[in-house]
Amino acid sequence: MPRYFIYLSFNGARYHGWQIQPNGITVQAELEKALATLLRHETPVTGAGRTDAGVNARLMVAHFDTPAPLDNPAETADRLNRILPPDIAVYDIRSVTAEAHSRFDALSRTYKYYLIDHKSPFLETFACRYRGTLDFDRMNEAAEQLYRYTDFTSFSKLHTDVKTNNCRVTFARWEREGEQQVFTITADRFLRNMVRAIVGTLLDVGRGKLSVEGFCRIIEQKDRCAAGTSVPGKALFLHDITYPDDLFLPR
Repeated sequence: MPRYFIYLSFNGARYHGWQIQPNGITVQAELEKALATLLRHETPVTGAGRTDAGVNARLMVAHFDTPAPLDNPAETADRLNRILPPDIAVYDIRSVTAEAHSRFDALSRTYKYYLIDHKSPFLETFACRYRGTLDFDRMNEAAEQLYRYTDFTSFSKLHTDVKTNNCRVTFARWEREGEQQVFTITADRFLRNMVRAIVGTLLDVGRGKLSVEGFCRIIEQKDRCAAGTSVPGKALFLHDITYPDDLFLPR
């Protein structure tokens, strides 16, 4: 069966995350419903990963199969957008090899977390407001320590069904973007709640409640209870996902 990668973005405010759940509206369920309406058959989709309730995505990738090739993937994307709710947008559909997998073939994923230090009727929808002064140089010093470790149990949601808590972080840094401070982190994979727990713990470093050495000790303890409080999901965005070029078929 022909396989396709679908590229989409969504505002996660009214969703209980990406993955289908029995008692909550999810992005995956909305996408599958729209595909079934358009293609006239059940069309399960497999996402590149999960996002928690309220978390947003500038780019999410999922794959799906069809009984026959799509005549015009670009037109299919446009028609899907007419069916989907306003807070989900499809902007590309790419033909891929039959074995391509949106989750297992991803080389890296990048998340961004947004902070503001003042009241803003426009930014606060997608940013977390903090009070007081934060030492972002010290927070970056702590963030660099993430490169030294692979086991991030201390930043993982408890009782998940993953086989390993190992991840390889390749970039982690706070930078100023206009009125906001933005934390960007890239890794080969992420654990559930990992970014929000890392940010919450880095905020403790920025407030002077935790030293860089203490941040390292938290990682080494492999204990979620040792880390900081998870920050709100509304300010977190799945920003990018990369794949090997040889997965994609010519357009």
